[in-house]
Amino acid sequence: MLKLIASSRIHRLHPTVLRPAHDSASPLLRVLSSLGGLSRRNTDVGGRYFFCSNSALNYNYGCSVQKSKHLLLLQPTTLHHHCSYSGNSSLVSSHSVLTETESLLNFCHQRDLPRAMHVLDAMERRRVWADAITYSELIKCCLAHGAVKEGKRVHRHIFSNGYHPKTFLINTLINMYVKFNLLEEAHVLFDKMPERNVVSWTTMISAYSNAKLNDRAVRLLIFMFRDGVMPNMFTFSSVLRACERLSDLKQLHSCIMKVGLESDVFVRSALIDVYSKLGELPEALSVFREMVTGDSVVWNSIIAAFAQHSDGDEALHLYKSMSRAGFRADQSTLTSILRACTSLSLLELGRQVHVLVLKFDQDLILNNALLDMYCKCGSLEDAKLIFNRMTKKDVISWSTMIAGLAQNGFSMEALNLFESMKMKGPKPNHITFIGILFACSHAGLVCEGWIYFRSMKNLYGVDPEREHYGCMLDLLGRAGMLDDMVKLIHEMNCEPDVVTWRTLLDACRARQNVDLATYAAKKILNLDPHDTGAYVLLSNIYATSKRWNEVAEVRRAMKIRGIRKEPGCSWIEVNKQIHAFILGDKSHPQIDEINRQLNQFICRLTGAGYVPDTNFVLQDLEGEQREDSLRYHSEKLAIVFGIMSFPKEKTIRIWKNLKICGDCHKFAKLIAKLEQRHIVIRDPIRYHHFRDGVCSCGDYW
Repeated sequence: MLKLIASSRIHRLHPTVLRPAHDSASPLLRVLSSLGGLSRRNTDVGGRYFFCSNSALNYNYGCSVQKSKHLLLLQPTTLHHHCSYSGNSSLVSSHSVLTETESLLNFCHQRDLPRAMHVLDAMERRRVWADAITYSELIKCCLAHGAVKEGKRVHRHIFSNGYHPKTFLINTLINMYVKFNLLEEAHVLFDKMPERNVVSWTTMISAYSNAKLNDRAVRLLIFMFRDGVMPNMFTFSSVLRACERLSDLKQLHSCIMKVGLESDVFVRSALIDVYSKLGELPEALSVFREMVTGDSVVWNSIIAAFAQHSDGDEALHLYKSMSRAGFRADQSTLTSILRACTSLSLLELGRQVHVLVLKFDQDLILNNALLDMYCKCGSLEDAKLIFNRMTKKDVISWSTMIAGLAQNGFSMEALNLFESMKMKGPKPNHITFIGILFACSHAGLVCEGWIYFRSMKNLYGVDPEREHYGCMLDLLGRAGMLDDMVKLIHEMNCEPDVVTWRTLLDACRARQNVDLATYAAKKILNLDPHDTGAYVLLSNIYATSKRWNEVAEVRRAMKIRGIRKEPGCSWIEVNKQIHAFILGDKSHPQIDEINRQLNQFICRLTGAGYVPDTNFVLQDLEGEQREDSLRYHSEKLAIVFGIMSFPKEKTIRIWKNLKICGDCHKFAKLIAKLEQRHIVIRDPIRYHHFRDGVCSCGDYW
């Protein structure tokens, strides 16, 4: 590779040149570092030039002629240009040529491909050739119809009988093959070009970048430099998205600054996107802040960067700055803001954004973002309304709705929707099956889960991935099938990770299998010695089994390693303010009134049959101490504050950082019935909808 880069100026590329190599980064660094020595060549495309063999030439319509070594270059000066030649000395009449080329152009503009191809056949029989503009319109017509066969036919016609098309027309053909996703054909044509300009190179680089053939895209940029062609803003914005290494990206960034394109909208947007993709959000923000942003495209890129990395706070802050700078939100902006609302579970703010969405025409991506926001914020009524009103649905729409129903405890509805999807929707993908298996897991449908799991590969060609195995393990664990869990772990087509073993450990906690739990915990700690979840779960298992000495030993190990258990925290939004509650924390200004109301509710519920479930006390305590430690769990404090703050018709929505405990689950069901409330609690795994003394999970969580 290094010898190739060191060689003289390259005029031809062969397919072998573009094979991926492990050292592709090194040539890029070398070439970019020597950018200052590149010569700038004129790469303007003569859009209205065409070539014609000098064996027979008709230029009676004001064409100026310039001599070339092998060809004559015609520069037309009228609206319709033509050129004809024959194998003998006889010439076709000017009138008939003009009529046929005009007809061809008219049919192309009308997108009447069959009649256009009929005219082309007639022209070829009469040995008549049109100009480059007419051929480019014919190629566009082929693209509009998705007509690959006809496109190849036009290609053969253009190159027949020694006709040598201008670079402009060859670029149009290359673009046609790229849009037909025929990259090998495009590359073969590119390889044969006598001269390539910036459009030629950029078309191929963009094609490889879009096809995720990133090594090829980067290597083509190297050869572009060696061929003396200077990349433009479109070249850089395309090749930037092919960068998989931070070192390559840094070098390209330096090159962009050398040629003075760092202020270009497309280049800045691409830089922000790629730094974000590589997890370098501070660098992305630095690119954004290097200069005053005068275009909404760049604003949208930086907002999307933070929204996609679940930094909703910064995304919303940037959106406010964008509004203050005088830029109006478009569909792209609103899509990112909805993602930010989703990551922060800000339902009320999401509803405000929905009002802005209504000002635009229906947009599939925006509708999918709305659907996802309502599903993940626990508002299934709104989600169903959006889904049913969507005029167009893709696999993301169906998968989002299925997963939303499953995560909110409506597993049977999710499975019924999947049956509808099979009949009238798109083909399911791997995301769809995650939602389906999640629904089976949280409804205890073991047999159905196995059927869906096996159908993935057999019926839909979807290979199970780690997430699918995780859902199946969760399904088996909830059903108490620990031996089947261990068997499936050993049959997985990927190595078990921390999440896999933690799923087994959590199932052992529910079934009190201490020995298997110890085995799973050791597996976790071998992979990650500082995994907090493994220590906490193992400690809880020992505590539930009243093995207090082992509990003390685990906690001693945590202390030595500096590992601290994350405290349970619940929060609720009231009047656009977030109120957080932690066990033992008395910093809330209304904590005394909340505790008083909580004690009154517990007295009333006790009279109705509520008994605190002390099995969820994971400390060595006695009698009333065990009950008191349950009384002030953060979920209960948040529920009571919600009852104090909202009218009865208002849904109380609570978020919790840890899985809800059994005692709080029982309390929420009873208080929802006693106070005639709709209470929604979201933990890290799912939503629980409490109403009339019943939870949507069916007490299976």
